[in-house]
Amino acid sequence: MSTSSHRRSITALLAATLFSFGVCAAGAAEDAVVIPPPAIDEVAGPGTETAIFAGGCFWGVQGVFQHVKGVESAVSGYAGGNAKTAQYETVSTGSTGHAESVQVKFDPKQVSYGKLLQIFFSVAHNPTQLNFQGPDQGTQYRSALFVSDPQQRKVALSYISQLDKAHVFPQPIVTKVSDAAGFYPAEAYHQDFLTLNPTYPYIVYNDLPKIENLKSLFPADYRSQPVLVKAKG
Repeated sequence: MSTSSHRRSITALLAATLFSFGVCAAGAAEDAVVIPPPAIDEVAGPGTETAIFAGGCFWGVQGVFQHVKGVESAVSGYAGGNAKTAQYETVSTGSTGHAESVQVKFDPKQVSYGKLLQIFFSVAHNPTQLNFQGPDQGTQYRSALFVSDPQQRKVALSYISQLDKAHVFPQPIVTKVSDAAGFYPAEAYHQDFLTLNPTYPYIVYNDLPKIENLKSLFPADYRSQPVLVKAKG
């Protein structure tokens, strides 16, 4: 079974369960983890900064960052492979080197890269899971950071070390840090998927709790109206 078929099968199963027993009966998505902010963060420069985050299915990761103040855009796409294989069905084979990713453009004077990392590790995904998140399995669902410059790399590596030394997670962080070498936006139907499909069982079960956790744990950074790809044309 392909990974995309696996996701559809999981969604169908959840749909049946939710219909029969209600949302809570199907279990709950993973809890967020309260973690300290990074001890080392970047110095805010002028203009907009870009960072790429991979943490499982891009629907939920995009949805989280779209609700963060200071984020100007969050686009679902593919990173880690080449342009020829940057299509959903091909990436879903797990053989392309791509990871489902979200390219975030943000104002560092409003939200720092370190703060985005804190949100990423705390509520957007589980950084201790190797090549899977929730029901989705394969290298395309790996935890990864694709950094834009040496400053981002320094902050990311320092923060991972800090969190591991503090044992804030029961297992070591497996997030890989690599230089950004290309980002390819995903198909239009993947963009803003969480916002446009709030009753889709996969979203209800796996991703809407992430938005609630963001609101609860990071109230000063949460905004109720997401910045959407389609709103920007």
